[in-house]
Amino acid sequence: MDFLLTLNNGVEMPALGLGVFQSSPEDTANAVDIALRTGYRLIDTAAAYLNERQVGEGLLRSGVDRADVFIETKVWISQYGYDDTLHAFELSARKLGVDVLDLYILHQPMPTDFDATLEAYRALETLLANGQVRAIGVSNFGPEHLDRLLANCSVVPAVNQIEVHPYFTQKALQVVNASHNILTQAWSPIGGINFYRSHDDVAKNPLTDSMIQFIAHTHAKTPAQVLIRWHLQQGRSAIPKSVHAERITENFDVFDFSLSDQELAAIDGLDLNIRRGPEPEAINTTTISRTIPED
Repeated sequence: MDFLLTLNNGVEMPALGLGVFQSSPEDTANAVDIALRTGYRLIDTAAAYLNERQVGEGLLRSGVDRADVFIETKVWISQYGYDDTLHAFELSARKLGVDVLDLYILHQPMPTDFDATLEAYRALETLLANGQVRAIGVSNFGPEHLDRLLANCSVVPAVNQIEVHPYFTQKALQVVNASHNILTQAWSPIGGINFYRSHDDVAKNPLTDSMIQFIAHTHAKTPAQVLIRWHLQQGRSAIPKSVHAERITENFDVFDFSLSDQELAAIDGLDLNIRRGPEPEAINTTTISRTIPED
């Protein structure tokens, strides 16, 4: 049975979900179908992933009741601005085949045009007030971005989805999130995403780390299962991505063992403080030009 986390507005969400970042449209529907049949009840997607429609197809194919599935998606930066973000919601909801989103998130802080970011968040607040979304949040926001947002918003984000894995734990940011009662949701929770490969430390894979492999052997589990359990026991949501049935099933088989305090601390101690994903400060509509299609 999945762990449930209670967001700061009282909405409950499963702690463990399936992420579909970098899942091709061809693979996404099948992966979502398998995940839901396996027992997952949280699916994370985004307008910029270009696979929202396939997430909806997977939901229909699974036969699982829509009311039992927590669906979250994200607004891309090219959709920021009050009216544009309201339209972005309509697009995403239509592609997903749903009337209400469980969690709607700003994908990036875009500090080069933070006014547009604030207007996008104001649209999220409107959608929340209208009952079109059940919770709202942000992604890749650092402490300074959260400070600027909180100084100009009425609703504290329920979630901040950020890169967290043993080699990049962002402990200070997690503390900031917790101080505002914002749930930390980990993308790339097992460290599989790697945008930069020029640095030897970045090229390392947490799944091959000797400490993690030792802990996995101790529990007769895989390294991926150990890392997912590490997130869950520390109160984070985790959204590992896979399109392979065996791995999707394996990643969900994490509720029959526990890590000791010493094991949790040992994994924490692996932090290299090196980001594997893109630097949020560098992402804007100039550096990443992407248009979200209407269909």
